[in-house]
Amino acid sequence: MTETAPVIEIRDLHKSYGPLEVLKGVDIIAPAGHVVSLIGSSGSGKSTLLRCANLLEESQQGDVIFCGEPVIWKGTGMYRRPADHAQMIRIRTNLSMVFQQFNLWAHMTILQNVMEAPVTVLKRDKAEVEAAARGYLDKVGIGDKCDAYPAQLSGGQQQRAAIARALCMEPKALLFDEPTSALDPELEQEVIKVIKDLANEGRTMLIVTHDMRLAADVSDHVVFLHQGKIEEEGAPDVLFNNPKTDRLRGFLSATIA
Repeated sequence: MTETAPVIEIRDLHKSYGPLEVLKGVDIIAPAGHVVSLIGSSGSGKSTLLRCANLLEESQQGDVIFCGEPVIWKGTGMYRRPADHAQMIRIRTNLSMVFQQFNLWAHMTILQNVMEAPVTVLKRDKAEVEAAARGYLDKVGIGDKCDAYPAQLSGGQQQRAAIARALCMEPKALLFDEPTSALDPELEQEVIKVIKDLANEGRTMLIVTHDMRLAADVSDHVVFLHQGKIEEEGAPDVLFNNPKTDRLRGFLSATIA
């Protein structure tokens, strides 16, 4: 790893599901401390790109580079896989993912949910992890819910617990996949506040979102994907206030209306 290397760099990424080509040569850079938001219509490839960055999905062509370290591949095309399992686990544990549907374990308390991965995957000291977990739950505003179960929490509280769980892995970057789209507008604001606070701390984040106001408020760079390609990208004030392409203008008018 070099000091100047981006945390996440994707070059010429291609991803297909059988004959359906979802990503058609995408380049993304997320420097340390920067927030990059991915916007676009449903089916444009946003979530797939995020999952490829985290190696939850296997791409058929292109490079995925984490802190200057390229993923090592074996095979080609539809048979391409990460060649180094230890590298894959190391990268994945440093890119914590927050999903649309929370994905909390129903049989565990909120505190246990946040502690589980650092203890079982990273083999960290349980007492240290518990202290950190309680701190992160306080940070996202639900420190009083440690002993509650997911079903006892609102959707906004569950998503904040999921963010605390991601933070407890002490990752180099956070990946958000539509973190507010499953929430009512009122609960959505709880989660948006947490994400804004994280952005203000200078955390590296890659965010797939349908919320243009969130993208405008927290991003250093916004990428508009259309049919698996980058149609337009740039600083949020430029992209939202002066879109260059008809496709982005149409998308923004439909989304913000």
